[in-house]
Amino acid sequence: MLFPSEEDRRSLLQWARRAIVEAVSGSQLASDIPQHGIFGERHGVFVTLHVRGRLRGCIGVIEREQPLGESIVRCAAGAALRDPRFPPLRQEELHELEIEISLLSPPAPIRPEEIEIGRHGLLIAYEVQRGLLLPQVATEHRLNREQFLEEACRKAGLPRHAWSQHEVRIFGFTCEVFSERLSRLGA
Repeated sequence: MLFPSEEDRRSLLQWARRAIVEAVSGSQLASDIPQHGIFGERHGVFVTLHVRGRLRGCIGVIEREQPLGESIVRCAAGAALRDPRFPPLRQEELHELEIEISLLSPPAPIRPEEIEIGRHGLLIAYEVQRGLLLPQVATEHRLNREQFLEEACRKAGLPRHAWSQHEVRIFGFTCEVFSERLSRLGA
């Protein structure tokens, strides 16, 4: 698993914020994204937005097809404008916006009894249907292992207990999570 330096974390968060401000203002997204260091590495990533402590958008990629810098810019803009659960972020919300970035380890098959709440995120897959939940979802909503599996199934558009079916695949992953709030607190 990747453990970025504090300087890398700050830089990634700054690029995410820049992408969000550009997207909300209707500007063209940056094309001068750094390609060196952590920006050029390939990782799954999710960008989560909170306004006044409430979820306001979350978009990510599991695949490692693009360099991390490009993925963060694209996911940040997407979380601000294209998360179907929320209306597009408005300019007046930018001053209350808090950005969180989750860098994902590669998903690997996991048995239900191996899932550790707060450590593992889940990806449930059946044919073309997929549902992903980050590790922090289980702790924020105080879910136990079975509830976490059920919620991942629901997100995939599957029946809640589909996870127990042999043909449904369960993958676990871990995340390196950092945010502007934690960065400000020196954590």
